[in-house]
Amino acid sequence: MNIHIIGGGNLGSAIAIGLAQFSTGNSITVTRRNVKLIDHLKQYGIATSHDNTAGISEADIVILAIKPWQVDAVLDEILPHVKGKVIASGASGVTVEHLNAKVAGTNTVVRIMPNIAAQYGASATCISAAADDIKNTQAIVELFDKVGTAVIIDEKLMDAATVLGACGTAFALRYIRASMQAGIEIGFDAKTALAIAAQTALGATQMLLKENAHPEQLIDKVTTPQGCTIAGLNEMEHEGFSSSLIKGIKTSLHKIKN
Repeated sequence: MNIHIIGGGNLGSAIAIGLAQFSTGNSITVTRRNVKLIDHLKQYGIATSHDNTAGISEADIVILAIKPWQVDAVLDEILPHVKGKVIASGASGVTVEHLNAKVAGTNTVVRIMPNIAAQYGASATCISAAADDIKNTQAIVELFDKVGTAVIIDEKLMDAATVLGACGTAFALRYIRASMQAGIEIGFDAKTALAIAAQTALGATQMLLKENAHPEQLIDKVTTPQGCTIAGLNEMEHEGFSSSLIKGIKTSLHKIKN
């Protein structure tokens, strides 16, 4: 497919690099006003341009990796050139209803919420569309399955998906940073502490996904009676570990909705 990504920031670039590395047979173009900032994409065989409409009429799918306030202006710019194309919007908070009103029936519209781990084939991408367009989302699902996992969800959950799957990247990294800092305090140098903390988080995640288990089932495997693991877990809970994380996620969702 010909894939045209408007927006060469962190997310747009991550999607492009991921698709270039983990899918085959696609032609990918990324646009950004300051095109020099995305010169590095060329090493992956990705075309770049400062012009949002350059070659866009040849695209099968147009991905909007832009800020919410930019959506209307960008659509006004590109719609004369993309009649009949699938438009996938990654702009948080911009509803399918708004997008459909804007395209006025000329295009199939899909909302997507990937994250920057797409660059490494590890994004958790959520996808939603109007009921009449669900059947036309399969190509998008298959595309984003190449750069991680992709699931169709009810649009009312898209803001929540943004927090859990996109903001969640930062939350997970903050946990790893804290583990690294603790590692330094108990004797490791920074490089070694980070390597251990990051690999441990990766290993826990892989176990969880491969065994399709509840986290507590795997926690039970490493907690022994009167052991150091349960002592540490209980101390974290006394200090509000789980509750602070839950509150943080809910606060981020409140920020999106207000």
